[in-house]
This record gives sequence, structure tokens and C-alpha cells, in this order.
Amino acid sequence: MSNAAPPVQAPRGTVRKVAAASLAGNAIEYYDFSIYGLAAALVFPALFFPQSDPFVGTLATFATMAVGYLSRPVGAVIFGHFGDRIGRKPMLVITLLIMGGATMLIGLLPTYETIGAWAAVLLVTLRLLQGIAFGGEWGGAILMAFEYAPEHRRGFFAAIPQVGPATGSILGNAVFLLVTLLPDEQMLAWGWRIPFLLSAVLVIVGMIIRLKIAESPEFRTVKAEGRAVDVPIIAVLKHHLRPVLLVTGGFLGFGAFSIIVMAYLVNYSTNQAGIDPTVMLSFTLLSFVLQIPTILFFGHLSDRVDRRRLMAVGSVLAMVSIFGMFWAVESHNPWLIMLGYAVGFGCLYPVAYGAQPALFADAFTPEVRFTGMSLGYQGANVLGSGFTPMIAASLLQYTGSPWAIPVFVTLTLVISMFCLMRLATLAAQRKALTSATSRDPQADGVPSIV
Repeated sequence: MSNAAPPVQAPRGTVRKVAAASLAGNAIEYYDFSIYGLAAALVFPALFFPQSDPFVGTLATFATMAVGYLSRPVGAVIFGHFGDRIGRKPMLVITLLIMGGATMLIGLLPTYETIGAWAAVLLVTLRLLQGIAFGGEWGGAILMAFEYAPEHRRGFFAAIPQVGPATGSILGNAVFLLVTLLPDEQMLAWGWRIPFLLSAVLVIVGMIIRLKIAESPEFRTVKAEGRAVDVPIIAVLKHHLRPVLLVTGGFLGFGAFSIIVMAYLVNYSTNQAGIDPTVMLSFTLLSFVLQIPTILFFGHLSDRVDRRRLMAVGSVLAMVSIFGMFWAVESHNPWLIMLGYAVGFGCLYPVAYGAQPALFADAFTPEVRFTGMSLGYQGANVLGSGFTPMIAASLLQYTGSPWAIPVFVTLTLVISMFCLMRLATLAAQRKALTSATSRDPQADGVPSIV
């Protein structure tokens, strides 16, 4: 690897605009994903799998959710390749178009009653496209904010697009909350389509914002110095496999936690505990509102404290939270459930989650950063989010106890804690080595420690 000249520092106003653009696109993508998760929990079993018994219908619906997660690594490789070769910005425009288009088409789909099993086939196909697009979106959005930011503020600015899931989910939950106020007959007939069709408007807004920003200065430096890698995925697998696996393990438990809270726990609460779905959506909405300042705070804090300790504390708090939230739901007490969502998902989950983007990006050199970070993160989404709802439904079916589910999530969080702590150590070593190499011309050619 050749010595890298430090990228030109962008003006503060430009950094803020780029971070806002990254946030906007990420929020739209998560709006699309959140409304699918809510529809999967509340209406899709009846609309697309009506011939199944309730358990099989729920399992089949969550299987279509898994397709969206399974296709994410494909998107990570495709968009990571071109993002490391051509640039971050073009990939963000393309992913937004694909994601928004697929979501809008879901809102136009005929149901099982109209075309039979083909309805489910089309749903799975569009879900596949959503997953591919999202596989490139998250990494690109994080990197634009991260690579524009000054070195000592990267934790904070990388946390800004990390607010996208909460912001998009707030919008998705709010829209879905409104349509659930419709009579059941109208909700199943046409009301569920409204959130999906609104995606077209959001995509137009997102495109206008993203087309106005310039390419990442750090990537422009890579291109100007001829350091772009021919086939990034090969370079990642040969020289950066360890951080990829650590990123995967690091987000594994947090992906499992979030999908359980956002999709499965809503389904369980309405079908098993008899809680009104509107109430559950309101509590989810509250937790996302609280996540916005807490994610930004802990992103900011990660620039000032030892990230290794922050990851350990955040992981343990997430373990405590998942048990607390299940206990609250089992109590059937709406006030306790609201408190569980507000504290557990709104305030404690973001402790590690808000600091993760900068940590993941720091683990890779800019030549392969898009591919490496995206592949690791989306691999975690496959393992931690894609299969977890089906595993949870199966655990409940065969054990008869809902407590098997938080036990499973806690085991994944233990894995995440150790991976995040190790990743923080390796990222710090890589940064130190890069700094030493840039100061010492004789150090040129020293391979990455990770």
C-alpha cells in the first residue's frame, strides 16, 4: 500500500450537509424496511398466506422478511465493488432508486385472493430487490459522513446517518399507526398499501438532496493517487477477513435485538398477549423518538472515551434490556410495556449502537472500506436479523415459553460484546500503524495489521 496523503479537510458547513444527505437517504431506506416489517407482522399473513394456519402463516411471512436480509450481502458485494472503484455517491443514488421503486411496487401488488400463490412470489421478488439495495445503502451513507468528517469528530458524524433507522422507523410507524385506525375491512382492502405508495414521494425528496453533494474527499484522494483496488472483494477476503468477521459478530446480537423488538414482539404482543396493535406501534414510535438524541450522544462520546469499554457496557445493557422488555410484555400492563420500550430500546440499546459506525469504518483502509464494512455488517443482518423472527416463532412453538427468545438474543449479544471489544483494539492498532506510515517514508509497503 502506498503512502496516503491526508485528504483535504472539507468546510464545516459541507460536512453537515453531507451528513444530512446521508441521514435522509438512510431514513428513507429504513422507512421502507420498517413498513414491511409492520405489514409482515400485522396484515401479510392474511393477505398473502391465507390458506395457512396462524403459526405457519406467521412463519411464511417472516420467511419473506428473511429473503430481504439474505440478499443484503449480495448488494454489499455489488455496491461495495463499485463504491470502492467508482465512488460512494453514485452508489447512494442507485440504491435509493432501487429500494424506493421496489417498495412502491409492493403497494401495488395484487393479493392471494386475486392471483393466488403468484402474489407471494412477487412479494418475495420485490423483497429480494429491497435487500440488494439496502446492502449497499447503509455502508455508503455511513462512509460519506465518516470520510467528510474531521478525524476527531468521526464518531459523532458517522452516528448521524445511524439515526436514519430511528427517523425512518418513526415515519413508518406513524404512517402505519394512522392506517391501523381504519376499520379492519378497509385496512386489509386498501389501507395497508398507503405507506408503501408514499415511498415514491420520499425517494424524490431523497434524490434531490443526494444529487447536490460531492464525492467523499478521502475517496477522491484514493483515486487521485491511483490506489483504487481492481477487485475489492478479493482484497478484503485476502487481507481484511478478520475485521469483516468481527464486524459480523459485533452487530449479530444487535441485529437480533432490533428485529425482535420491531417485528416479532409486536406480532407476539398482539396475537399471544392480546394487546392492541395500535398501542404497540405507539410504544415502538416512542422508543425511536428517544433513540435519536441517545444515538447522537453516544456517537459523540465515542470520540472521547475508550470505545472498547463503551462496547462492553452497551452490550451488557442490551442483554438486560431484552429480558426487561419481555417481562413488561408478559405483564400485559401497558404502562410497563411503554417503560420497557422507552428505556430498553430507546435509551440503552443505542449505547453501543450509536458508536458502532465509526468503529466499523475505522477497521478498514479507504481502498476497501465500502466493501469490507458493508459485507461484515450485512452478514450480521443475515445471521442476526434474517433468521431471528423464524427462530423466535419456532422457539415459542416448541418450548411453549416466551423466555426462550430473550435467552437466544442474549447469547448473540455475548458474541457481539467480545467481537466489538476485539474490533476496537484492532481498529486502534490500524490507525496507529497508518499514522506511523504517513510520518515515516521508509514504512511504505507495511501491510495492514488487520
